[in-house]
Order: sequence, then structure tokens, then C-alpha cells
Amino acid sequence: MGKLRNAPMRGLLYVVAGIFCMSVMDAAGKWLTAGYPLSEIIFLGRLPVPLFAIALALMNGGIYTLRTGRFGLHLIRCLASAATMVTFFASLRLLPLADTVAITFVSPLLMSALSVPILGERVGPRRWTAIAIGFIGVLVILQPSGTGFGVGPALALTAALTYALFNNLSRLTSGTEPSHTQLFWVSVMILIGSGAVVPFQWVQPQGRDLLAFVVFALASTVGQFLMIQGLRYGEVSLLASMEYSALIWATLFGFMFWNQLPTPTVVVGAVVIAASSFYIVQREARLARRIDARRPAPPRLDRINRSPQLPSDGI
Repeated sequence: MGKLRNAPMRGLLYVVAGIFCMSVMDAAGKWLTAGYPLSEIIFLGRLPVPLFAIALALMNGGIYTLRTGRFGLHLIRCLASAATMVTFFASLRLLPLADTVAITFVSPLLMSALSVPILGERVGPRRWTAIAIGFIGVLVILQPSGTGFGVGPALALTAALTYALFNNLSRLTSGTEPSHTQLFWVSVMILIGSGAVVPFQWVQPQGRDLLAFVVFALASTVGQFLMIQGLRYGEVSLLASMEYSALIWATLFGFMFWNQLPTPTVVVGAVVIAASSFYIVQREARLARRIDARRPAPPRLDRINRSPQLPSDGI
């Protein structure tokens, strides 16, 4: 069940749906950061995830499928996930939603770079050049007429790095662990860590904030599962480009709830980053077609199964 599969279109559909859910989570998280500590947001957001993972386990082989032999790898994934949430939501306190998302667009480029040491994927000179151009896009976003460099952008860049690390580790873990097992262990670890802090920072949710917490938790749970499923069916270098659909949702939600729109400089920088990643995707697709074309065709079954014709004895 944990075996990696090569079904790129299925992986893309999972990731696109997952990114929408995560964008809803981001918007709800930004709403909640105005009045609640990060530990409480993270704790309540993760609370239903282990139950969801257990339900999936019962439908896919039984509770025993939650057993793991890669506890250390799950712990590293937990630390990366927790760091991503803390830095990303802290950045949302300081920056508009769309600006924060645009800065974290560098994450797919970092995913591609980190896939070399973590997954053993090959990145050639042209892809390294595209990654460098993508970082130029980040510098464009951080120009004085754009977001500007400060604590907020630094937190967003840190979130991009840890998120890239988390996704590569998820792809690595998917080779032996089912998606619900990955969800279960990381969420349990995060609940233990945030639960140790939240009693000292608790703020009682009120009014519409209760709905925001529910939306946050549901979107987080479903979004994480969809993203892990996507990484099971497709390579990181292919799926990473779909991250850019998040800017559409971030712009829409930012305008709807906070009347915020990204500046032209932020948009230009995001386009530069996105273009560099799309080049990487096209490059990967061309290389994959060349490899497939060079592979020898499998022997025809009719030739293999055809037995030699015996001479007729006249009967």
C-alpha cells in the first residue's frame, strides 16, 4: 500500500485539490492569528487528523497498518512541518496573505534542489539555472516597491525551506508508508508538542472564530492527505509547479476578507518564479519521453507463447 506509483495525472489532481484545501487553511489561519496564539491554532488544527488517519486505516487494511518502522523519519517530518506552520503563520501576522504566499513560491524550486540529496533525483545544469532565476524572482518581490526585506519575508522564506524539506521527506516515506500512517504519526507528534504549550497560552474561541477553527481543522486534515497522496503518484519535480495555483486563491481570499491585493512588483516576482518552475516541469517531461523512447520494447506475448508446430501424423 505504501508503494510509490507513476501516475502523473492522478498525482496532479490530488495536489491541485490539496492546494485549494491548504489555501483555505491559510486564510482561516490568517484570520485566527489576529487574536490567538500559534500553539492554540496548531493544536486545534491538528486535533482531528489522528482520528481521520485511524478511520482511513480501518478502511485500508486495519489498525495495524499504522505501525511504522521509520519513527526517526517521521520525527524529522514532524519538526519540518511544525517549523513550517510556525514561521508561515507568524509571517501572516506581518504580511498580506498573497504576499506571503508569493514569497513561499520559492518552495517548489527548493523542492527540486533538495530532491538531489534526499531522493537521488538528477538535476542538470539547465534546471539549476532555472532555480537560480527563480531566486531572482524572490529578490524582485523583496524590492522596496514590493514587500521589502524584514522579519515577515524572512519568516516566509524559512517556511518555504522547511516545507520543501517536508515534501521531499514525504515522497521518501511514501515508498514504505501508507498516507494515513504518515498523517497519523506526524500529527500525533505535533499534538504532543503543541499540547504541552497551549494550556499556558489558551484563549477561549468566541463567535465566528469557532467557525474559523472548524474550517481550519477540516481544510488542514483533508489538504494534508491529498498532498501526501499526490506525492505518492508523481515526482516532486513535476508536482511542485502546481503550488503556484495557491496565488489565485490567496489573492481571492485576501481581497474578500481583508481587501488586500498583491502589489505589481509582487506579481512580477511571482511570475518569474513560476516561469522558472514551469521550465523545469517541461524539461522533466521531455527527458522522460526520451528515456521512454530509448527503452527496448517488451517482447510480444504471442511470440513467447507460440509453441513449435508439430508435424502431422495423418490422424
